[in-house]
Amino acid sequence: MRRRLAALAALPLVLGLSHSAQAAPPKDPIGDLIVSALTGALPGTPEFSVRATLYHAGAKGVGALDSLGCRVVALRTVAVDTKVIPRRTRLFIKETVGLPMPDGTAHDGYWYATDTGGAIKGQKIDLFTGHGSSSMKPLLALNLAKLTVAKAGEFKGCPPV
Repeated sequence: MRRRLAALAALPLVLGLSHSAQAAPPKDPIGDLIVSALTGALPGTPEFSVRATLYHAGAKGVGALDSLGCRVVALRTVAVDTKVIPRRTRLFIKETVGLPMPDGTAHDGYWYATDTGGAIKGQKIDLFTGHGSSSMKPLLALNLAKLTVAKAGEFKGCPPV
């Protein structure tokens, strides 16, 4: 009996498995889908932290179009460093869920990486708040804050208005 137990204990070593590989939990695709439905992120997509700043139309250098040539959309357009986040990436930013949208509805947390900026380097993003500096008031708590971002897909063309 002891020989059998010793043989079973040595089996992972014979198969080339490390002790940590034995303890790895099994993949749970259903659990991944549930988590992605709750968080908005793609299954298996890691979340990462970025520093956020705010910008609005009417500020120096801000026009009506983003770097893709699309119309900037309040509380949807985000400027990114394309070396970190490619343009045409749909992002989920959980700290923005529930914020008031210009039409009075609650924000769902989805943003569209369509813009770039000279000061946006590395783990930084710039959230477009709308027209005029007063559009920034509902989001002032997010200015210079660390936000949790996850990739939620890609899109073609311009993002929805």
